[in-house]
Amino acid sequence: MPGSVVIHPPLSDDTVDKLAIGDRVLISGVIYSARDAAHKRLVELIRENRPLPMDLAGQIIYYVGPTPPQPGMPIGAAGPTTSYRMDPYAPILIEKGLKGMIGKGARGDAVIEAMKRYRAVYFAATGGAGALISKTIKRAEVVAYEDLGTEAIRRLEVEEFPAIVVGDVRGNDLYRDGRMRYRRE
Repeated sequence: MPGSVVIHPPLSDDTVDKLAIGDRVLISGVIYSARDAAHKRLVELIRENRPLPMDLAGQIIYYVGPTPPQPGMPIGAAGPTTSYRMDPYAPILIEKGLKGMIGKGARGDAVIEAMKRYRAVYFAATGGAGALISKTIKRAEVVAYEDLGTEAIRRLEVEEFPAIVVGDVRGNDLYRDGRMRYRRE
């Protein structure tokens, strides 16, 4: 996408500080997939002071439950899921070093506050474009919770994964701010 910011996880504070709502990004590198069942298990591990299956520092979690891959492909359709289901867990993961989340839909106030306090961002991926998004995923391997099937945590190697910053470290929210701008015009 012309005019996009290219970012490579793990993300630094400097990288997320420069991002603002409305920025288009292309993500290349390693991200992780996880949904609500996996998030619940991660938070349980944190509360029990046990090690996590991956290092959260600077990482991005993509809220996706991909379909099974076709022969020769690393992953099936991989469109974003609605993010609010992760809201009970996201602030704790952000506090532990998570720097980015990819999904769709608005986030709750506790998530936005955690993003401001611990300097994290929220990206939106295009819903309904799972087959196209999957073309940016070059490798996928389960790293935890294989028993969850499509909701297992996967390590995804992505190349130019397209997303839009919809929540930044300053507490700006494109869903809220976009509606306000529209109503003023």
